[in-house]
Order: sequence, then C-alpha cells, then structure tokens
Amino acid sequence: MGLEIGDYIVSNLKTPVSVGNCLPLKNIPLGTEIHNVELTPGKGGQLARSAGTKAQIIAREKKYTTLRLPSGEIRLISENCWATIGQIGNMDHANYIIKKAGRSRWLNDRPHVRGSAKNPVDHPHGGGEGRAPIGRSHPVTPWGNPALGKKTRKTKKYSDLFILRKRK
Repeated sequence: MGLEIGDYIVSNLKTPVSVGNCLPLKNIPLGTEIHNVELTPGKGGQLARSAGTKAQIIAREKKYTTLRLPSGEIRLISENCWATIGQIGNMDHANYIIKKAGRSRWLNDRPHVRGSAKNPVDHPHGGGEGRAPIGRSHPVTPWGNPALGKKTRKTKKYSDLFILRKRK
C-alpha cells in the first residue's frame, strides 16, 4: 500500500526507508511496519506475505530483532534477515463473500466429499449404518493423523527459543 505507478523500488543494504524498498532488519527503524520477512538469512521471505498483512518491529537486542507477527506472536529474528517496508495491499481480501458455488469453481476450488459419506476403506470416518458418528476417540484425517484442533507442533522444537509470546 502507498505505491504509485512510476515509483522506484530498491533492494539494497543502504536503501532509504520508504514503502516497497527491501533491506535488512538491522537497517529498519523501530516501529516500522514490514512484510515478506525472512526467517533465516538468504532463504527468502516466509512471514507476513498474505493479503493485507504486516509485521511490526518492536525492539532490538544483540543480534536479534523482535517482531510482532500478524498472528499476534512475538518472536526474535536475526538482524541479518531481509524484509520489505510497508503493508501488503488488498486488505479487504478476508471480507469477500463467494456467494455461489460457481465463483469458487472459477477460483479452482473444487468440491470435496465428507469423510463420513465415504466407505471404510476410503476414510477412517466412513461406513456404518445411517448417520454414524466418527467412531473413534477424536476426528482424524484420511491418513489417520489427528484433525480438528489437535495440536501437532513438537513440544521441544528448536525455534521455541525464539518465540517470546505464542499466538492466541
């Protein structure tokens, strides 16, 4: 947001801090809104890339920059990671109403069959007489992995050290 036709976008170590320019986190002032943030230096942008999203630089200490991500999570990221200044456009993306099945088909979103409507060989929820319940202690994916709210993140993941506050 904030770019006009004919504006120059520069990616450099000593680029001025203006919308659309890309530079390392250590060269961006505190409080700046950014997007397309790298998690590891040189890997390419991984955070805050969806329509209308932004992350904010909160603090700096030693070799790390503290960011507030769109999910509300606060985490440390290396100061050598690059980010783009500004917020991504199309903020109303989340407010669009599809309205009809045909429009979702235009977007290549095809219909899918519920697991409970399938046969037992095709899905763990399948089979039974009439409208049978799931029949297991918790819902699962077609491959038997936990689904619908079960936390699957490893409890001792290496990046837990860099997360200061979890998302809600």
